[in-house]
Amino acid sequence: MNEQERKKVIVNTSILGIVTNILLVVFKMAVGIISNSIAVILDAVNNLSDALSSVITIVGAYLAGKAPDKKHPLGYGRIEYLTSMLVASIVLYAGITSAVESVKKIIHPETADYSTVSIVIIAVAVAVKLVLGTYVKKQGVRVNSGALTASGSDALFDAILSASVLVSALVFLFFGLSLEAYVGVIIACFIIKAGVEMLIETLNDILGQRADRELTLKVKKIINEEEVVRGAYDLVINDYGPNKNIASVHVELPDTMTVAEVDSLTRRLEEKVYSETAVILTGVGVYSYNTQNDEAASIRDNVRRIVMSHDFALQMHGFYLDMEQKTMRFDTVINFGETPARAIEILTKEVSEAYPDYRVYISPDVDVSD
Repeated sequence: MNEQERKKVIVNTSILGIVTNILLVVFKMAVGIISNSIAVILDAVNNLSDALSSVITIVGAYLAGKAPDKKHPLGYGRIEYLTSMLVASIVLYAGITSAVESVKKIIHPETADYSTVSIVIIAVAVAVKLVLGTYVKKQGVRVNSGALTASGSDALFDAILSASVLVSALVFLFFGLSLEAYVGVIIACFIIKAGVEMLIETLNDILGQRADRELTLKVKKIINEEEVVRGAYDLVINDYGPNKNIASVHVELPDTMTVAEVDSLTRRLEEKVYSETAVILTGVGVYSYNTQNDEAASIRDNVRRIVMSHDFALQMHGFYLDMEQKTMRFDTVINFGETPARAIEILTKEVSEAYPDYRVYISPDVDVSD
């Protein structure tokens, strides 16, 4: 699906959400005022915030779809994360406001007065939100829109909250017990929880999360399918908005390859990775490995044993031994529980003691994709 089709799905789905939520606001507000029900009124306010969220989602989709320019050469895709944060903030504000009003009603209670029509309207609203939420969330997952998916989840959650309002109304009708304000507090708490979770998820997207494991494994599998590649390492996938991933990687190649052969391989990998995953591979670094000396292979295996004997070492790769210059170099992936500088100091000391005739160069790597 191209960007134009994706934007069209987001906009059309959001418009459907706006129209549906506005209708629900009108009906619920009327029911709430007539029946003097704080729970129904707060439920209507929640639907109003949903409609506003859909408007913001549409604006975000249009802004994120702007073509790259000199100031933003990688495009405006990350604007969608900002709109998701606005949606989350609106939800959070609605929850806090609802909590305040509900507490006021607990302190100064007012008796509700439901009619049969009111009960029917609330029941219909529950069914509508269930259908709307399922559809919007499905479309959000389909086009990889965080804001749309969040709106769908919120709508499904609203259906549950509306159902609780319906239950409290039935309890009042059959038993004369008014649970209005208390149900309002419960609704408010759930709305606040949803808003906080949405904020945290969006902040994680903005800060940068570990790339999707399935995607990283697929990219590495494509690279490792090349016969000359012995391993793909240091894969970093940068997220510049939904469906726009830019990556770099190191590949381990035999030390007999020419620059022309490496260039041909690099271009082939870039094309293949993009066609199968839509990931733009902008940088392919190279590690060379010894192919003409059995002693180098033996030393590599022994060094690997030294390195991997430490819990903080997750992986060793990129090993190369220069027997003429008496140097050895390799990278080690250090876990987040250890300071890289300390880990490298320990490894350098131990490997140097095992091979005192060699200068040892170890580069620390961060575990970003494995």
